[in-house]
Amino acid sequence: MPPIKKTASPRKVNPVAKKAPVRKKAAKKPQTFPLVYKFIALIVLLILCSPLYYGYVLKLFSSATRWVLDIGQDPNYRTYTSYDIRIPKKYSVHGIDVSYYQGKIDWKKVRSMKEDDVKISFAIIKASEGIMSVDPYFQRNWREAAKAGIICGAYHFFRPQKSGDWQARFFLQTVKFEQGDLPPVVDIEQLNGVSPKQMRKALADFLEHVENKTGVKPIIYTGLSFYKDYLRGHFDEYPLWIAHYYQSALNLDATTNWILWQHSDKARINGINHVVDFNAFRGDSLAFQQILIK
Repeated sequence: MPPIKKTASPRKVNPVAKKAPVRKKAAKKPQTFPLVYKFIALIVLLILCSPLYYGYVLKLFSSATRWVLDIGQDPNYRTYTSYDIRIPKKYSVHGIDVSYYQGKIDWKKVRSMKEDDVKISFAIIKASEGIMSVDPYFQRNWREAAKAGIICGAYHFFRPQKSGDWQARFFLQTVKFEQGDLPPVVDIEQLNGVSPKQMRKALADFLEHVENKTGVKPIIYTGLSFYKDYLRGHFDEYPLWIAHYYQSALNLDATTNWILWQHSDKARINGINHVVDFNAFRGDSLAFQQILIK
C-alpha cells in the first residue's frame, strides 16, 4: 500500500488582528487673547450698543444730507435743523409769537435753545380778542417768558365788526405794559363782513386809544396780501409786522415802515409741543432796544 502523504495543517489566524498602536496627536491649547484686547472689544461693543452712538451717526448723516440738499440753494436762506425751518441769514434778532394753540410752554427751554447765532430773543403773546375773549394762557406766558429773560410783547386779535375803542379798552385792561416791553400789537387779518372803510375806521379808533393811553405807537400785524389790499397808504405812520411765509426776502418796497417779519409758521422750538410762528426783526440788537417801551 503506498505511503500516505501528509499535508501541512492550515496556519491558524487570530480572528482579532492586533493593530499597531496609533500615536495620538497632542490637543491644541485654545488660543487666548490678552486681557487688554478683551477690554477694548468690550468698550467697542458698549459704544455700538449705546443710543448716543446712533444719535451721533444719525446727526452726522442728517447734516451731510442737509449739506447735499442745500447745494445750489440761496446761501442767505439756509436750513436750521434744530428749528426745522429755513431762516433768512441777514437778521440777527429773532423771536416767536404764541397763543393758547401752543399749550403749556417751558420758557426756560425756549430761552436756552440756540443754533449757530440764532436764538429766541423776544416773544409776542396773544392777550385778547374782540371785546370779551382773553387768551387762557396769556397770564402764565406773560409772567414765565419774562422770568426766563425773554423780551415780551402782547397782541390783540382785532374784530372789525366790533367797536375799535372798546376793543382797545379791553386789551389794556388785560395787559399792563411796562418799561422794556415791546409796543402793543394789534392783529388785523379779516374784514369779518364789514367794508374796508368800516374796518379802517374801527382800527383807527383802536390805535388812537392805545397810543393815547400808553404813549407808544402800536404795531400793526397783518398778512402781506391784506396789507396791500386794505391798509397800504392808510396807516403809514405806524410800524408794521408782516406775515409772508417761506421766502428768502420780504417782498415789500424798501420804504415801507415794517419792523417785524413773520417768515414761517411751522418752527419747532424746545419747550413747545406745537409748531410756532418764527419772526425776524428788521435791524440789529441796538435798533431793537430802541423800539422797546421807555
